[in-house]
Amino acid sequence: MGKTKRLFTYIALSVISLVSIFPFLWMIVSSTNASVDITQGRLLPGGHFGNNLSSLLETVDLVPALLNSAKISISTTVLAMLIASLAGYGFEVFRSRAKDIVFTILLLSMMIPFAALMIPLFRMFGSISQMMPSIGIDTLTSAVLPTVTTAFLIFFFRQSTKMFPKDMLEAGRIDGLNELGLFFRIYVPTMKTTYAAAAIITFMASWNNYMWPLVVLQSPENQTIPLLISNLGSSYAPDFGVIMTAIVIATLPTAALFFVMQKHFVAGMTGSVK
Repeated sequence: MGKTKRLFTYIALSVISLVSIFPFLWMIVSSTNASVDITQGRLLPGGHFGNNLSSLLETVDLVPALLNSAKISISTTVLAMLIASLAGYGFEVFRSRAKDIVFTILLLSMMIPFAALMIPLFRMFGSISQMMPSIGIDTLTSAVLPTVTTAFLIFFFRQSTKMFPKDMLEAGRIDGLNELGLFFRIYVPTMKTTYAAAAIITFMASWNNYMWPLVVLQSPENQTIPLLISNLGSSYAPDFGVIMTAIVIATLPTAALFFVMQKHFVAGMTGSVK
């Protein structure tokens, strides 16, 4: 009975894994086929990847879009790690009733959909454009600032800080470190797995962000890779082979980041502190 149960478990897990990985396999296979083969449902690799890549490079400015996405994602990730970890550290280490109320309000903000905030944000950046054009509408900075941190990230760091050994902070205070010294010299190195998990989540969310860049980035030279792929699919006769090739290229940075840091990601999500 135990062997039969194990067999059904393996079969169920295999089916679930196949269903999960099929869209990625189909994406990669489709990038090697012509558009007509994709529309006909071909599931075997073809020999058109070179042609699709050449057409993609001739049709759109792929490299500038990748660079724009990289600039936005890296800037957002670095700033989010600093701000969210400082906030999570402060909420947990220096607890008080007032801070708990503020934290509760912060968590309630997660219930507000971003679509409800777009118009106020756009009007705010429109006003900023008149005073400081360098961070106003149609700048990469305007795509970074509203997403520089989230209530989820602050909550994530606070929950991870609950398992941080507070004795290390007391020892640091005895050695004469101030609070910033404690944070950067003790807390940050100890919580590296938490930072790794948060960095992966933030980078992937920023890299794939579509809605806010669509609203705030209006010049073709400022478009990100999701906007470029969207433009490819909005033509009268879209070339699906070219679109799939662009999607494969856009997926590579986030996939590489995840595979390189997956051990730290799992450790950070499970809350381990080293």
